[in-house]
Amino acid sequence: MKKILLLLLVVIVSQAGFAENDTIIQRIIDIGKANNQTMQHLDVLCNRFGGRLVGSDAYDNAANWAASKFKEWGMEVELDEVGSVPVGFNRGPWFGRMMGEEAMNLHFVTPSYTSGTKGVQRGHVVAEPKTREEFNRMKGRLKGAWVLVTGKSNGFPIDFSAKADLRRDSIIAANEKTVELNRIQKSKNPKNYTPLETSDEPALFYREMREAGILGIVQSAAVPLVALYDRNNIMDMTFDNLPNTPDIKLDEHQFQLVERMVNERRQVFLEFDIRNFFKPGPVKYHNVIGNIRGTKFPDEYVIMGAHLDAYDAGTGGVDDGSGVTPVMEAARLIMAAGGRPERSILVILFAAEEFGLWGSQHWVDANQDKLPRISNMFNRDSGPLAPVSLGVTEDMWHDMEAVCKPLHGINAEFPFELKKREAMDRPAKPWGTDSGPFAVAGVPVMSFGLEDVRGHNFSYREIWHTERDTYNISIPEYQEHAAIVTAVVVYGVANLDKLLSRDGYFK
Repeated sequence: MKKILLLLLVVIVSQAGFAENDTIIQRIIDIGKANNQTMQHLDVLCNRFGGRLVGSDAYDNAANWAASKFKEWGMEVELDEVGSVPVGFNRGPWFGRMMGEEAMNLHFVTPSYTSGTKGVQRGHVVAEPKTREEFNRMKGRLKGAWVLVTGKSNGFPIDFSAKADLRRDSIIAANEKTVELNRIQKSKNPKNYTPLETSDEPALFYREMREAGILGIVQSAAVPLVALYDRNNIMDMTFDNLPNTPDIKLDEHQFQLVERMVNERRQVFLEFDIRNFFKPGPVKYHNVIGNIRGTKFPDEYVIMGAHLDAYDAGTGGVDDGSGVTPVMEAARLIMAAGGRPERSILVILFAAEEFGLWGSQHWVDANQDKLPRISNMFNRDSGPLAPVSLGVTEDMWHDMEAVCKPLHGINAEFPFELKKREAMDRPAKPWGTDSGPFAVAGVPVMSFGLEDVRGHNFSYREIWHTERDTYNISIPEYQEHAAIVTAVVVYGVANLDKLLSRDGYFK
């Protein structure tokens, strides 16, 4: 009789638990539909703080704000120190124009952690020298000039390090030998000789041009313009050896016009005002972690993450504001619905993803003991589209089918499909987003399949790392739906009677 009563008690408690979970999930959905704040969070990130480069005031402000919101919503909060950069960087406004017979405003960017101008600086334009003879012939004209350099910008600045100068010196020396060989061959057989090609590199006489007093260098850049950061020199910078030569990436169409006029030996003057500011370091940067502590298994985890940092030619509205803000809103919805998950839900806004996954790799390295107890790491870093599917393995299917069941009634326009997937190779090296270090460590990293359901003609590659990455590019209905879906799935996984099976996830 006692065994029967105990069994009945277990059944009653279990049913009560299921009913409570169903109630919480319905509240999450109702609040998410009636008072979704995803785009409000994005407005703050993009239009109050702006581009959130690690080492900038904008990043620090965004991290502190996100931490304050987690605390306001009743979560446990940690600012997890990842590291520091030796100097900080803040971007101000920038302006430029071409003056004279072809007057126009210029469309350009500069990479982060590069020099601004000393106020408004105007100068004539020359094409860079490619041989020692050319340099000697024009070195007097280099003073006060903007110099057109060859090549197409990839978003990174010209390397000004001593190592790069040595490389350029070796190219110059090799080219001089080639020129001499060509001269000899031509003198021997002027009618039937094929000249050997010299090597080219943008800003080949970079050090010499700076010493001659150039105002800066200008390089052609494809549209939309990409502006990254000085990855070769950032960790060696001090406040005594900051870059001092502006590195301008100019709209390729305008560059062609300027270059043609220079080649025609017409007078061309460019004027720039670029406000790139540095601050003394070291400047620490942090992952922002919000914890909805589990009631039954507080040392088991479900993670939802996105990277907080963003390049600063835009304002990080898509990469990765479109990941950060639905994740934040998912946490708010769970808390507002009164959610008390059995497992802990960690919301991690990673630092320095754009610098090489520094924040996520740091967390994985520092939390080796937690890795076997992570049910799944959900990462959002693929743009502001609607989550419409999830690929799961055979061993996860039964659990995830139950977890995802409530998604089918949220919005008929965004139907959700659970798909079976085969085991994948466990990567030896992280891929290019914050789930990568987790996958290397053997943690399941299921991510939602995304689609442009309503046909907004969104193109991630068009805005990725460019000046176009701004608030208005994100798609509100997709972002708000993503927050609800993420909250429902993460909360459901956190309340399973066990961790998700890892059998068959990796080969």
